[in-house]
Amino acid sequence: MRLHRLVLSSLIAVASTVLVKAASIGTNSLGTESTSIRFTSQKFNGTNLRYVKDSGICETTPGVTQYSGYIEVGKNMSMWFWFFEARDSPETAPFTLWLNGGPGCSSMIGLFQENGPCRVHPDGNSTYLNPYSWNNVSNMIYIDQPIGTGFSYGTDIANSTEVAASFVWQAFQILFESQVFEKYASREFVFSTESYGGHYGPGFVTYFDEQNAKIAQGTLDAEKIVVSALLINNPWIDPLIQYISYYNFTKNAPGYGQLLSDAVLANISQALWSKDGCVEQEKACYAAGDSSSSDAICFNADNYCGQYVYTPAMGNYDPYDLRQNSSALYPPEYYLTYLSIPAVMKRIGAESQYNECADAPYNLIYDAGDDARSFLPQLSKLANSGLKTLIWAGDTDIICNWVGVYASVSDMNWYGRDVFNNLPLTNISLDGAPIASVANLDNFSFARVYGAGHEVPAFRPAAAFEIFSQIIRGEQLHSA
Repeated sequence: MRLHRLVLSSLIAVASTVLVKAASIGTNSLGTESTSIRFTSQKFNGTNLRYVKDSGICETTPGVTQYSGYIEVGKNMSMWFWFFEARDSPETAPFTLWLNGGPGCSSMIGLFQENGPCRVHPDGNSTYLNPYSWNNVSNMIYIDQPIGTGFSYGTDIANSTEVAASFVWQAFQILFESQVFEKYASREFVFSTESYGGHYGPGFVTYFDEQNAKIAQGTLDAEKIVVSALLINNPWIDPLIQYISYYNFTKNAPGYGQLLSDAVLANISQALWSKDGCVEQEKACYAAGDSSSSDAICFNADNYCGQYVYTPAMGNYDPYDLRQNSSALYPPEYYLTYLSIPAVMKRIGAESQYNECADAPYNLIYDAGDDARSFLPQLSKLANSGLKTLIWAGDTDIICNWVGVYASVSDMNWYGRDVFNNLPLTNISLDGAPIASVANLDNFSFARVYGAGHEVPAFRPAAAFEIFSQIIRGEQLHSA
């Protein structure tokens, strides 16, 4: 299964109550050609950075700098990035990475549908500013990875979360070596992701920490990447727990009731707990660890669970929002048309056709059984280290439903486990209206966001922006 929406036809318009400034085809912002700039790494042979500055696309706030282009992380491995300076105090604002999941789904989804500087009008030819963009308070970078995802192109060898992490680490080594991005190397580095980010987040930050240890020991000459905060919404962390949650959630989705018939629920229960069923196979995957046989064991487990648990649990619902059916129209995908316009591609420096959720990188990771492996041990270790962490979930998502996500964090092995698991989820509000129920313990927070689907910032942009802002300020979640 794909942990993000595949390309859908969008037929409805989005109403906006905020006055915004448009940037459209035919305006002066597209009147001149972008000039590509190239930087060649001196530390890593065969790598480089090529980009355009201030394309005039998407972010049209006066005085806000943007860069877009490619990081050549290896031979014939062009990784797409798009960076937006913070609208407020960019010289001191944190540096935030956003990754979408999939695996193999582009971070342009997050940029254009969730928390980026702009949205695209229904005509597919113009944009308007997003007042709840996360670059209001943070410098933001969006990266398409693994290779083959989104605008990235070339040779992809990332067959696991760990291998994918090595190339993103390499990308930041090249960025921070360059004169353009070196000033951000010392900033607070915020790692933000969603969905398959339940693997990416714990896996990538763990890899970054391992590289930092080598640097500290003097065995690696590179730039430390010290993550100051980790945010993952609707994450796929522990597949065994999440598959069980499909039964629990569809039997009684809190606030929405029973989603499936008793007969379908009985079939899901049988598929979960019968001999050689989903639970037994997932446990075998966990037990296999990193052995030579683990790929096949985990692949078979995920296939079985996907076919006999996931598929019937989705029914005719949109997996990403139980309020919609399988022909879901929100969030609309007008941005796909926009990114296919040659003038737009030329301005931003895109060198390949855009592929929102690419099959090749997905299959490479999925076929190795990565989807079926748990990243709860890595997340537990990070929480135990005191890393500022937010695990949050929209409560209308089914595929990575909040009940399973909450069960996953409740199963973490960390110093706060007993205290955290006895905390009640309490409401927080924004301007007097409830937006989430939360639990905070020291630097760890969990939030169930009301009325949000899989892409939390798309459904509840003001709430998501407030929550993001509190976390990067180092605060526990609270009413505002």
